[in-house]
Amino acid sequence: MPEGHSVHRIARQFDRNIVGRPVRASSPQGRFAEGAAVLDGREAVEVRAVGKQMFLAFENEVWLRVHLGMYGAWDFAGEILADPTIASANGRMGQTNQRGTDIDRVYDDAGENSLSSIGAPRRSRVRVRMSEQTTGLGADGEAEAEWPPPVVGQVRLRLLTDVTCADLRGPTACQLQTPDEVLAAITKLGPDPLVGDPAEGEERFVAVVRRKPTPIGLLLMDQNVVSGIGNVYRAEMLFRARLNPHTPGRDVLEEVVRGLWRDWVRLLAIGIETGQMMTMDDLDPEAYRRAMASRDDRHWVYHRAGLPCRVCGTAIVLEEMAARKLYWCPNCQR
Repeated sequence: MPEGHSVHRIARQFDRNIVGRPVRASSPQGRFAEGAAVLDGREAVEVRAVGKQMFLAFENEVWLRVHLGMYGAWDFAGEILADPTIASANGRMGQTNQRGTDIDRVYDDAGENSLSSIGAPRRSRVRVRMSEQTTGLGADGEAEAEWPPPVVGQVRLRLLTDVTCADLRGPTACQLQTPDEVLAAITKLGPDPLVGDPAEGEERFVAVVRRKPTPIGLLLMDQNVVSGIGNVYRAEMLFRARLNPHTPGRDVLEEVVRGLWRDWVRLLAIGIETGQMMTMDDLDPEAYRRAMASRDDRHWVYHRAGLPCRVCGTAIVLEEMAARKLYWCPNCQR
């Protein structure tokens, strides 16, 4: 499932390529035909990301709400404008690690790179989901020339401008909403560090966690408690805090709860900047390059069941918590 950093990156891509332009909307699959007909011909005027959900506003106060869920994905084609704040002066995409060292973009074979990792502006075809990987390029690196691009697979919604195409596949939610419905949907969600005042978000998060008997490992995944954290960030944040995932929220020291929020603020920013869920700190340039290129070198505990803990050597445990995989070190997180 895409986690918060991916959805914010997708929203930024919509802001760069779709917002401010009239949009042709269609539902090649047919399951969103009525909604597409309402959107067709309207100008996109605003986009918001809150946690794992994106809200795209069109003229005359019509909103599109999209939740990608476990299997949803956006495919972009056409002129994809990358984020200029992370483009280097020579036009290549650069990357800055936590220690401030500029290095060349590393392409992740497992596919967590963002749209901007392909460089821009250029014509390209990319898929944006948690894996956020480039697809559809020819052997010479040039993208498909046909425009608009052919529909591939089950496309719930296609949004098309003169130069950019966005195809939505397999979302959990794709629906039109009124402004009041959007406000109600956002109000139900827990705080997102990039929405509203982060200090107020911290207070909301601390207040909820500190009164709950629910295990902290469940609370971090509850989108009504905090927005955007998924399985990867959950496991990594708990390890970084050396916190047992079964500890009831109300038993977690307030300073530790505040530390969790502040760590989420930091990790979310890194994920948005790099397009990857980098959760290890203070890596030298070579170790950082390895981590960017391979998920196996990027995380403390996630996806490391049975392997020795990077800190103490104890075998990492894998268990199920509310039908989701949980990775943790029983020694470091006692």
